[in-house]
Amino acid sequence: MEKLVKKSGYKNRSEFVRDMVRRKLVQGQWEKDQEVLGTITLVYDHHRHQLSEKLINLQHDHHTNVLVTTHVHLTHDLCAEVVLVRGRASLVQELAETMHQQKGVLHAELSMASTGSGLH
Repeated sequence: MEKLVKKSGYKNRSEFVRDMVRRKLVQGQWEKDQEVLGTITLVYDHHRHQLSEKLINLQHDHHTNVLVTTHVHLTHDLCAEVVLVRGRASLVQELAETMHQQKGVLHAELSMASTGSGLH
């Protein structure tokens, strides 16, 4: 275990174990469909017919859950968006999957986090 602790960059085993427990607690929140925080990262071709509009409409359809969106231009053709979402885990996962399924989305990733509730 000491090798794993050092390899992970932790100074001691206690910090390593604490973070492992917290990861497990966050995973449990998602499995129990509790209120969670998620980040949906998208890379897409903005020239794809009406894709930008579809993504915006999805966010408007979930306006009570979408906290903030950051949009950046990667190249002349490609954009990235990071969408911070709060809500029931199933809703966040469904929104991420729906965004990913849009034609022209080249990559989508959901990062699962916690609102912090129950992690103290």
